[in-house]
Parts: sequence; structure tokens; C-alpha cells
Amino acid sequence: MNTRVILGAAIALLMGAPACPASTRGHITYEMFGARGDGVTDDMKAIVAAHEAANEQGLPVRVAARTYYIGGAALTAVVKTDTDFGEARFIIDDRNVEDRTTDIFDIRSYMEPYEIEGMTSLAKGAAKLGVRLPCESLVEVWNEDKRIYIREGPNQNSGVPQREMLVASRSGRISRLSEVIWQYDKVTKAKAYPIDGKTLTVRGGHFTTIANTDESRYTYYSRGIQIGRSSTVLEGLEHHVEGEADHGAPYTGFISISHAADVTVRDCILTGHKTYTTIGSAGVPVSMGTYDLNIYCAVGVKVQRCTQTNDLDDRTYWGLMGSNFCKSLTFEGCRITRFDAHQGVWNVTLRDCVFGHMFARAVGCGTLTIERCEMRYGYLFGLRDDYGSSWDGDIYIKDCILRPVMPETHSVEVIHGSNRGLHDFGYDCRLPRRIVVDGLTIDDSRVTNPGYKGPALFAPFEYAPDATHPVPAEGKIVLRNISVASGRPFVISHNASRFAGYEVVR
Repeated sequence: MNTRVILGAAIALLMGAPACPASTRGHITYEMFGARGDGVTDDMKAIVAAHEAANEQGLPVRVAARTYYIGGAALTAVVKTDTDFGEARFIIDDRNVEDRTTDIFDIRSYMEPYEIEGMTSLAKGAAKLGVRLPCESLVEVWNEDKRIYIREGPNQNSGVPQREMLVASRSGRISRLSEVIWQYDKVTKAKAYPIDGKTLTVRGGHFTTIANTDESRYTYYSRGIQIGRSSTVLEGLEHHVEGEADHGAPYTGFISISHAADVTVRDCILTGHKTYTTIGSAGVPVSMGTYDLNIYCAVGVKVQRCTQTNDLDDRTYWGLMGSNFCKSLTFEGCRITRFDAHQGVWNVTLRDCVFGHMFARAVGCGTLTIERCEMRYGYLFGLRDDYGSSWDGDIYIKDCILRPVMPETHSVEVIHGSNRGLHDFGYDCRLPRRIVVDGLTIDDSRVTNPGYKGPALFAPFEYAPDATHPVPAEGKIVLRNISVASGRPFVISHNASRFAGYEVVR
């Protein structure tokens, strides 16, 4: 028996599952480690041991078409090899867990992250890191002495340390997928996550979460699939949620992508979670964000042909997706409640998608492209006002449909947001430099609100006369092929003077 097999057998014995000899079939199964697959017996120890053995032997995992029950033990199956869940069903019981932050599956690289030495500063737009790396890596850079994304509103906070993600080659050259967007007069920390040259694929599986019924507070559950490996494809997965009550703790995401580059999630069916309320940091009631797809500190993520089980217009369910500190995100052919980038994004493409009652929102910079999408709300795109409604770059809208489905809609706007210029968000805010709308159908035929004045490109963005933090609104606007079902005129804004700094070409 070789060393890898001996190690795999030892791990299995420590986990309380039977040891497995070297696979003669070229793959690992859960049954080799004692899984029952009867939907009643807790199979998590066997699942963990099977993946440990697969990792040691470098073999794929193939899962039988059975039902595997996963209880509340604080165990994580680390996945480092191709895995085919196939027609298997998994019941994840969150009603009584030891640790709500323990992932069920954690997709990781064989290579470990490492600290980078020698970086003392980094200029905005720099082409190189200024140091060499052992291999192509995803690099996280911090200036912990500067705070950004100082949130305003019911969930106000003191911000987070300045940071961003960069893809860099061995020579330190920074990829076009991840331009340096901040000025680092000081780099206090830098960490690299090696990028695998070979793609790892995880496919299939029908997962059902039996939801927690904890007190409705910001005690997030993370009991799903964590993707922390670059060059990964997750496809053909289904996730459903059962047992939600009139209260419960929120979820970070059944699929969570963190500190990874070049990740694709495709042909998956997900489920939005019920919206619960709590008291926010400002002492007033707030709805808690709760997600089935979360993307954090990632670059080059593609989400393709993903849908959700909930009605896109059902406001009792929260928006499906959220992200922070990401670059080069692409959503194609999806039907989900919303796209949302909280603490900044650089470069976004939304193509051939339908978004529901929470539409698409972000703050950030670079190029935002929205092509052949339908928004079923009063706004085509929202610039998040709790982070300054800022977009330092260009917005391109091509052949889209803005179709508010709620009769009580009081305003229809292509770009929604607000910033009165009174709050320090930790950075200079501004409105887009260039906006091109070429092909937009505004179907406002269902709007019956007597206060509705007609559609506008911008929300009013009312500005305080004593503003201390200016928000420039200047650049160029190009408008072509815009139709309005109600026949009302399409205006730049119902507060036109705020946008006098733009050159408008029709």
C-alpha cells in the first residue's frame, strides 16, 4: 500500500469511518467509507473521509443516486479533486448546529496562500506589483490605516480597511482583469492565493436546506459550498430551502465564492431566502440581507444560465445574490431576483438576464455593461446610496427592457440613487463619466400611481446647499432608440439642473 493510501486510511479511522483500500475503479465513493445514503443516518463523517482519501490519492469523487443526510456537527468536507454529485440528494439540517459558520463543502487548492514581503506602496493604475511571485496568484492588498466604504443609513458603520484584489503573474504584472483602483501610499499587508493551471469541476447534486429558526439577528449561517480555489467550475447544482418560519437568522450564501479567480457557476437552480427584520446599527428596524449566492474578494467570476425557484416578483424573499470587493463579474442568461455589489466592484457585464423586484445595484468603477436585460422594477440600475451612489467610469445600456410590474410605482428611472454630499464615505464620489443608452424599451403600462411623472434617465439626486463632499455630475450622455409605452416624455431627470454638466447627444 503506498503512502497516500496509508494516510487516507488513517484519516478515515480517525473520523470514525472504515478505512478504504486504494480504489480499483479510479474514483472514490462515499459508500467506501460507510455512508448509508438512506436519508436518515448522518453521513457527514463518511463524506469528509471520502474526500480526504480522494485528495490524498488524487482521485475524483463520484456520488451514488442516494439521499445523504447531513446533521449539525461542525464538519467540513474539503474538496480538492473533481466531484460528480450526479443525481444524489443531500439534506442539510440547520435546526441544531454546533457551528453555524462551518461550511459543508470547501473547494480548495492543493497550494496554500502565502504572505508577500517587500510591497511598501502601490500606485493607482500600476502595471506591476513591484515584486516577483512564485506563481500566478490572486493578490489581496491592504492599507489598514485608511478606511473606505463608510456606510450611511440604518446599517451605518465605520467602514473597512482599504483593500482590493489583483491577479498577477510570476513577474508581478497585473492582469487586465483587475486594474489597481485605489492609491496605496502605504501597503500594510499583502497576501497571495496561488492560481491553479488546471480546472477543477464539481457538478450535479440536489441539495435541500432545512432552515434554521434562530432569533432574527445578524448571526449569519454559512452551511453550504465554499469555493476558495481559482480555476473552478460548479455546474448543474440545485438548492432548495424548506422549513422557514416567521423568524430566522440570515444566510451568507449556499454557494460562496471567496478569494478566487476564474470561477464559473453555470446551469444552477437556487432559492431565495425569506426576508427577516432586525434592529440595525442606527437603532431602527432593517431588513436583513440573506443570500444563496455570495461572491467575495474574487476576480473573473462568471455566472451563466442560473435561475431561482422563487417568483422573481415575490417581495417576501430577499435578493438572491450579493458581492463585495470583486472585479470583472459577468452574469449571462440568468433569471434571478437581483445583482448586487455592496463594497465596490470594478467592471460588470450583465447580459441576457432577467432581474426581479430588487433589480441590479452596485457602487464602483470601470465599465458597466447591461445588454439585452429585463428589469422588473421601477429602476434599471441602482447606485447604492448607502455607499454614496458612486460610479467612476462608464455605463453602456444596449437593447434592454425596463418593465415595472407594480402599479404603485411612483418613479421610473434608468439610474437610481441619491447622495446629498453630506457624508464622508472614505472616498470621492461621482456620477458616471459617460452613459450610452442604445435601445431601451420602457414598459410603464402597468403604472397607475397618480404621482408618476414619466420616466427619467437619472433620479433627482438632490444636492444639499451646504454639501461638504461634492459629487460631480458631468460627462457625456448618448441616447438612442428609446421607447416609452405610456407615451410620456423621457427626460434626463425631473431635477434637470443637477445634470447641467453633461453633454447630451440624442
